[in-house]
Parts: sequence; C-alpha cells; structure tokens
Amino acid sequence: MKNQQIRGLVQIAESGSIRAAAREMRLSQSALTRAMRELEEDVGAELFSRSYRGVTYTPAGEALLIRARLILETIERARDEVKQISGGKGARVRVGITPIVAITFFPEVYRQFVQAIPDASLSLTEGLLTGILPDLIEGKLDFGVALATPEELPSELSFTAVSKVHSCVAGRIGHPNAQTLQWEELLEQRWILNLNKGSSSNLLLNWLEEQRLPRPASIVQCTSPQIMLEMMRRTDLIGYGPKGIFEDNMSGAGVIPFKIEPQPHETAIGIIRVRGIPLTPAAKFLETLVQRNLGHLNESADLPG
Repeated sequence: MKNQQIRGLVQIAESGSIRAAAREMRLSQSALTRAMRELEEDVGAELFSRSYRGVTYTPAGEALLIRARLILETIERARDEVKQISGGKGARVRVGITPIVAITFFPEVYRQFVQAIPDASLSLTEGLLTGILPDLIEGKLDFGVALATPEELPSELSFTAVSKVHSCVAGRIGHPNAQTLQWEELLEQRWILNLNKGSSSNLLLNWLEEQRLPRPASIVQCTSPQIMLEMMRRTDLIGYGPKGIFEDNMSGAGVIPFKIEPQPHETAIGIIRVRGIPLTPAAKFLETLVQRNLGHLNESADLPG
C-alpha cells in the first residue's frame, strides 16, 4: 500500500470523481485509475463500483477510506510533532467539545494554553458525542471532551472519565409548570429535545422508560443548543440538558431549572481519543489542562449540577 494510493483514495472522495481527483493531485486520469486498480489488487477487494455515472465506494472501499484518512492525518501529526520537538512553530491542535464544556471550564483552559504556547493553532468543533465520533475516527480531531460511557463508543476509541455533570428539566422564567412536582403532569406539556444518540435528552427518555413513565406527549426535535435555549426562553417549551448551561448567567439568561424530582442520575464527562495514536506535545499539553480543570471543578463541587 503506497502513499500515493492512500492519498488517491481519499482525494477521490473529496473531489467527487477520479478526473477531479487526478487534477488536484496533478496526475493523469489514467495514472490515478491504474494506482487505484493496483491498490485493489494489493488489498484483494474491489474498492469502487464503476458505472457510466462514475465511481462509488463499495463497503470495503468505505472501510478502507476511513483508515486512509486516519493514516494521512497521523502523518500530518507526526510532522507537527517533529517541528515542535525541534523548536519550530506550526503546532496544531483540533478538539471537539460539547456546549457544557465551552460554558463551564474551557475558557480558562484556553487562557492557560495560549499563555504557554502562544503560536499554536487551535481549532474547536462543537458537537454532541455522535457529531464528533466520525471526526475522531478519521483523525480530524486530536481528542474530544464530551459526555459519554465506554459502552456507546466504537472499539477503536477510548474514554477516560474525569468528572460528572448533572442535567435537569428547565424552562423560561415564570413558566406555569416550573413548580410542578408530578412527572405525569409535566410530561403532558410541550417539550423541545435533542433526540440524537448521546444527548442529554436521549438519556432523559431512557430514564423515563426505566421509571415506567411515558415520553412527553409533544416533542419538538432540535439539534442546536442555541435554538433550543431561545425557544425555551421565548415560549412555554420545556427542555432538558446540563444544569450548568441553564444556571450560567449568560447562556441561561431567562431560563430556570424546574423543581421536579426525582431526575436522572449524573453523567460522566471526560476525554475521548483514538486508541494507539499518540498526541503531539501541544495536544497532550491541552489534554492535561482539560483534565486538570475538570478535576478541580469536580473536587470543589463547582461543576454545574
């Protein structure tokens, strides 16, 4: 398996066709086609389905494409690491974080990071667990900081729990159900929830099932934390999420936690990484800062709950 073959496999996916990929790689179309056929012979499987409409990836091709992207990203990380060790600039760190991470402790992590490595390039991707997993597997992120459990992660990823996060039911200030103490009554109202796997809302629905309680009668599905908060602020929609978001003076303005009890148990938050892939010095330093600040929040009981 040669470097040009790996790059060609990825470039075809990014460009949409062999012709466009060959142009990007400054190769003839016949040369790239030959390289892909040699790659298929090497791995012993067809990687593309060819038709008059062009090429698409076979299941084997899709699987190899994921690994190929990780290989190329690992090579780039190796280059970054060598530059950092030899005193050169060019440190790049790419991290996926959930909204609760950004609101609680990450601003302080950022201040500490840029003070220590002012020339580093930092890229932040916001998303829930399901959103950052593909980028982690393909090497587009160095690590992620999210709510998770080891059981819901692919085998190639590891999760190190560092702290706990409490979630709660919430709505606008003055909501007529803010003092409601019966779940049955609350679940008859209109809710706004993110139903994606790994979300706090999904954990709530699982907990309701465990308690033999029904799902909310009416649910507006929403994948954007910002839209969810705005709808909760400006309507009678009820939401569910990390308590720290609702109690923060800025993000939670106009929103209050409800009094309803009991509520689901706390959820682990921690570091998600690809197994066997070392971090560059800059990424490792940022990971250490994240663990340290998360740990301090947990010890002092200041983690929003």
